[in-house]
Amino acid sequence: MRKWILLLVALAPLVSSTPGSARHRLGPPLHNTTPYIAQAGPGLQEVRHDVGNIVLSITNYGVFAAQDDDGLILNAPDVFTGEPILACEYPKRSGTQYAYAGAFWIGAVVGSDTLVSVGSDGWTPANEMFPDEAPFGDIIRRSIIDPESPEYEGAISEQDFIAVYTDTWRANAPGLVQDYFGRPHIPIGIEITQRSFAWSYPYADDFVLFDYAIRNITTRRLSKVYMGIYIDADVGPAGQTDLPGDLSPGAQEFQDDICGFREANLETLRVGNTDVEYIDTVNFAWIADVTGDLDDVGRVALPSVTGTRIVRTPAEELDVSFNWWIGNGDPTRDFGPQAIESYRNYTTGGTGTPEGDINKYHVLRNREFDYDQIYTADIPPNDSVWLTPPASLAQNFANGFDTRYLLSFGPFTIDPGQTLPVSFAYVGGENFHTDAANGQDNLNNGYNPDLYYQNLNFNNVSSNARWASWVYDNPGVDTDNDGYAGRSITVWTDTTFDTTVFGQDSIVIDTSFEGDSAVAFYQGDGIPDFRGASPPPAPELWLTPEVGRLRVRFNGQRSETTRDVFSQEYDFEGYKVYLARDDRATSYTLLASYDRQNYNKLIYNAQTDDFQLIDNPYTLTELQLAYGDADPSWNPELYTRTNPYFGPIDSVFAFEPQGFNRSEFGVTTPIRKRFDNWQELYPPDFGLSGTDSVPDSLKFLLTDDGYFKYYEYEYTIDNLLPTVPYYVNVTSTDYGSPSSGLPSLESSKTVNAATAYALDAGDPEAEGEMEVYVWPNPYRADAAYLERGFEGRFSRFAQPIPDRERRIHFANLPHRCTIRIFTLDGDLVQEFEHDKAPGDPTAMHAEWDMITRNTQMVVSGIYYWVVETPHGRTQIGKLVIVM
Repeated sequence: MRKWILLLVALAPLVSSTPGSARHRLGPPLHNTTPYIAQAGPGLQEVRHDVGNIVLSITNYGVFAAQDDDGLILNAPDVFTGEPILACEYPKRSGTQYAYAGAFWIGAVVGSDTLVSVGSDGWTPANEMFPDEAPFGDIIRRSIIDPESPEYEGAISEQDFIAVYTDTWRANAPGLVQDYFGRPHIPIGIEITQRSFAWSYPYADDFVLFDYAIRNITTRRLSKVYMGIYIDADVGPAGQTDLPGDLSPGAQEFQDDICGFREANLETLRVGNTDVEYIDTVNFAWIADVTGDLDDVGRVALPSVTGTRIVRTPAEELDVSFNWWIGNGDPTRDFGPQAIESYRNYTTGGTGTPEGDINKYHVLRNREFDYDQIYTADIPPNDSVWLTPPASLAQNFANGFDTRYLLSFGPFTIDPGQTLPVSFAYVGGENFHTDAANGQDNLNNGYNPDLYYQNLNFNNVSSNARWASWVYDNPGVDTDNDGYAGRSITVWTDTTFDTTVFGQDSIVIDTSFEGDSAVAFYQGDGIPDFRGASPPPAPELWLTPEVGRLRVRFNGQRSETTRDVFSQEYDFEGYKVYLARDDRATSYTLLASYDRQNYNKLIYNAQTDDFQLIDNPYTLTELQLAYGDADPSWNPELYTRTNPYFGPIDSVFAFEPQGFNRSEFGVTTPIRKRFDNWQELYPPDFGLSGTDSVPDSLKFLLTDDGYFKYYEYEYTIDNLLPTVPYYVNVTSTDYGSPSSGLPSLESSKTVNAATAYALDAGDPEAEGEMEVYVWPNPYRADAAYLERGFEGRFSRFAQPIPDRERRIHFANLPHRCTIRIFTLDGDLVQEFEHDKAPGDPTAMHAEWDMITRNTQMVVSGIYYWVVETPHGRTQIGKLVIVM
């Protein structure tokens, strides 16, 4: 019902790119009755963004956050990693999911017809966007993590996925069904290039950025085009079911979701030494569990929230709509707010699910901003704006239900061959629910939606949404060099009258005084950057397992010689070595660190009576030269906030270590250089670009596997159990960016972690001669392995299910072999291949999940196990299982 000017970004022309060479095999889109039938169906694929704190599934058929039974490929693994896929796990490794299906919708007037194409559609199993047949429609993966990788070229983030699909399939594609009214899918005639980006950096790991390029591949103009992002959340534990009557943990969790919309957030920006509040227009649609289940015994806590922020549209002035509705499987029982002014009879008997193209198009363009769901019972009879909700159900709807929303915008025109851009972020936020009694007190026992809303915590998700827009379009960066770097706030401090005056976007409020000024940007120039400050690349990592210990080797050439893509500075600070028993970020324990010796110079601000950090860190030598008359005994740590250093012109400083300053190898840090003469091994300038250009006369600078010795480090982890797997990672840190308020950044603890058992790796030449053994043997179901932490550490379920976590381990295996389990009668129970690289830390270990080849849990009994190598050597043993 509102018309907005979006000030978030400016329109930028977009050059169409079609990675994967979508060849339009499906012909010019067909506005006739002749179906096109390809020789092969579309090459459907699914992958997952998992480098950050939000794990989000991506497809090449117009759907993201696709749960198993909503995706077109049941139980599809990630096509690159083979890992199982959850729709939207947040936070990572929490076992809780915050989406069931997200999809792109687009509607247009084509000639005299009104058409809508959707990636997914609620209760009707409609999928109308598909890629080309394999391999032409395959998803492309890129990454900035490794410059030597073929995936590095053209990469934007640590994990890029690119997919191309169209709405022009009419047959031979799954999910193409007639709509509620019996009408078959009629294509609009669009091709979508979908790019999605994810990062592991602390300020950017709670969102995934999407960038769509929508191209008209017909010869006809598409008029009155509206686009939308559709979300069905079903917030609940991973593995939840929708089956009626299922009372297991997680069942029916989709029945208590709530959603709403936030137009703007009040944010704080640091301008010089002054904190200034400003309004950030976010246009943020959100959805969450109604109570967070914080105090429900037997239920998994769901305290977080996820939502959609639009960061780019094809035009600055446009109509924005936010619509939500409740699905019940039967459109006649559905409900959704409808404004009296824009009311439409869906002819389905309900006001919720918009079935058919005409109804979907109406929702895309109705300019409604539905009230937040918790206010459903607050709409009075005969309201002048909204249709009155059903009196018998309004309170139930306000308390949470099976809810979905559509955030849409338009209108646009797309001429033949023209491409329009759309960018949005899918954002998560933690600690949304902090009051366990909020829902019960203010929605159930009593009804006070205003107080309920006040008790919700939007701080984290608002900060993450702001960072998403900043990574998309960097504030203060003039990307196109036209002299405009974005919207800013200026602070002038009058030295005579001690007053502060604010200006915004170069609008001078008062210049009738002399004084200092500071400027800070809070919005970009409208040209996409898709770039953020990043920590140094993590070092190359190797593990050498021994009985009871792991030897860690790492090489930090890239870490120490890579400029930050944002600041273009060499900002490497140090390394941290971590150990964990599973791959959750919260499980990693810091064992050791190396940190360059440098110091922060804090400048005293008389106005705020506080010390401020403005400059990058200084080395000890730099400070001794500047403030200690080059005296090598001068110690900056003597000058603290309570005992500062008094410099010239009334300047007052304090000095604090940047990090731990543990820089003496083997003395202040247990990390050591691998080569004692490392100071003599510093590579010449060619070391910055790689090792290929090293002349033969300098090959002594390289390790046997081609890495510069100067950057080689080692560390040993002792006193480990040989019967459990360990995760090890070495991260790199920088010193942050004081001028922009960024703290020190650290590479991900979970990305590229190495896994190993603390067992002797053995000699690859003699590995087949080692005696294979099995543990636990006997396996006892009553031994509480799960409760004692020996099982279930890598469960995909929030509450591990014992029968799905049982494991029997094989050790001292050849790196390539076949493992078979037989009954005493000789019946084959299970068979699986073990195939690892000889140097892999897990090459000598394998697990059996105790599931038979008939997908049944094994029963009590005595079994034979047989390990056979490709060379014909066989080992046989007995295994006892007591269930």
